[in-house]
Amino acid sequence: MNSRLFTSECVTPGHPDKVADAISDAILDECLRQDPSSRVACETMVTTNFCIICGEITTKAVVDYPEVARRVIRSIGYVHPGEGFDADTAQIQCRIHTQSPDIALGTCDEIGGAGDQGMMFGGACTQTKECMPLPIALARALISRLTQQVKNNPLLRPDGKTQVTVEYDSQGNVLGIDTVVVSVMHSREFAIDDLREYIRAYVIAPVLERYGFSLNAVKHVHVNPTGLFVVGGPDGDTGLTGRKIIVDTYGGWFSHGGGAFSGKDPTKVDRSGAYLARYMAKNLVASGLASQVQVQLAYAIGVAQPVSLMVDSFGTGVITDEEMARRLLKCVDMTPGGIIRRLGLRRPIYMDTALNGHFGIADRPWEQTDLKLN
Repeated sequence: MNSRLFTSECVTPGHPDKVADAISDAILDECLRQDPSSRVACETMVTTNFCIICGEITTKAVVDYPEVARRVIRSIGYVHPGEGFDADTAQIQCRIHTQSPDIALGTCDEIGGAGDQGMMFGGACTQTKECMPLPIALARALISRLTQQVKNNPLLRPDGKTQVTVEYDSQGNVLGIDTVVVSVMHSREFAIDDLREYIRAYVIAPVLERYGFSLNAVKHVHVNPTGLFVVGGPDGDTGLTGRKIIVDTYGGWFSHGGGAFSGKDPTKVDRSGAYLARYMAKNLVASGLASQVQVQLAYAIGVAQPVSLMVDSFGTGVITDEEMARRLLKCVDMTPGGIIRRLGLRRPIYMDTALNGHFGIADRPWEQTDLKLN
């Protein structure tokens, strides 16, 4: 065969796992707003009209955790009593304690060590203007458009998913869009045929046009392929923090490390290291040194400097991968403290990443292309 297909998916802010991510990150934001030195590792689970918040939090902040959770649930759009999950009637419980003193010992500001061991990946490519692979860029753009329609149309509900399959030739060039899938929760009053026509016209077509494609040229389009999607959100499926790690990164195009992002303060390199890896990969591509790059970092708990750095340009580099790594080491402080300072990570900026995406969003600090690598 002279072509291949690659598929990525994305989910709405109202997907149960994203509700959990957003609550965890909203709690992180509130802690950092009051106390920038807060240490937070917050996990959330949501199910039918129930939410439990767990984790290790050491902070001077005074936080009403249930109220933060209700505010998030309300902002996402779960405000319809009797539909299985809503901000006003959901039962919320908390099981929170302070950070382990053994972990705190090696990660205090004086030592500045990493909050855990692990490896993190960041990637960038020239497939889209945001330097993201096209399948995940399209899937996320569809989610953004769908979320806006949920706010505008009272017959739509917050839970939903998108999926995009792109066809490439043997050289990696885009040939076209093979399949688009959109599933969205809705009121019983929204007839399925009307819903499908609405989503095609007001969600799929405008997004494809923005990326230079026509809906008529897509080989397969599926909108709510099983029919009704009335029971959804946490009432239809339990949600957990950190369960959408591929959605949160590159849709499977690049590798993923061992940890999730949401609910973790920036001393946790699962998060801050992945942000730095994206920053470095995007700067390599923006500098014209390669058209596709993956950067891997690895850390040991309590140790400030990374134990390894690897650059893989998949044969697209105009200089060697080793030279790219050398240039990054020369101009980037890769310690947790250095990452936090460069990207300004001790700020309440995280709930929006859970809801609207971590990468490929222009105003994220790790999306800057300000490194001098040439």
